[in-house]
Amino acid sequence: MINVALPKGRLGEKVYAMFDQAGYPCPSILENNRKLIFENEALGIRYFWVKPSDVSIYVERGAADVGVAGKDILLEYAPDVYELLDLGIGKCRMAVAAKKGFRDHMEKTLRVATKFPQIAGWHYRKQSRDIEIININGSVELAPILGLSDVIVDIVETGATLLENNLEPMETIVPISARLIANKVSFKFKNNQIEDICNALRNQVKE
Repeated sequence: MINVALPKGRLGEKVYAMFDQAGYPCPSILENNRKLIFENEALGIRYFWVKPSDVSIYVERGAADVGVAGKDILLEYAPDVYELLDLGIGKCRMAVAAKKGFRDHMEKTLRVATKFPQIAGWHYRKQSRDIEIININGSVELAPILGLSDVIVDIVETGATLLENNLEPMETIVPISARLIANKVSFKFKNNQIEDICNALRNQVKE
């Protein structure tokens, strides 16, 4: 049995649709219920829904053989897993944003509000920029509006939320999309099954 960790929400639904098209359906997952685990014994595959940020934990620790996680999660938490395939869905970008008209004064410590301190730190270390990271769990966009920070580092999809709050993206740090990941031990001992899944999904990835 191959255990697959799917991220809850719209992304997970798109991911499951790809697995379905790839030949790994599990009709019970589409039923309107509160179950978290679904399996197709005939195909030897078991799916379960988890919080998107937890997918890599389940895979790294072997509770799941494979899973799908955003590149942002992989960069922020650096789990010890294999990244097998860019699925080409859930596309967005990690970006720096600030109030319109903001100018960075290099002699001052830059205050950066973010849910992604590792990514923000990595980005500014490359620039040798002196920063203060402010960890925010809620609406990061509030921080520069209320003067808590100079800039934010966050995921940007359309940029509409930024514009509505008089903010604008300043630079893109890295493009983000959903990635198929595998547990390292599983990849060794269930290699044929995992490779079959990977190849079947690869045929669906749009160029």
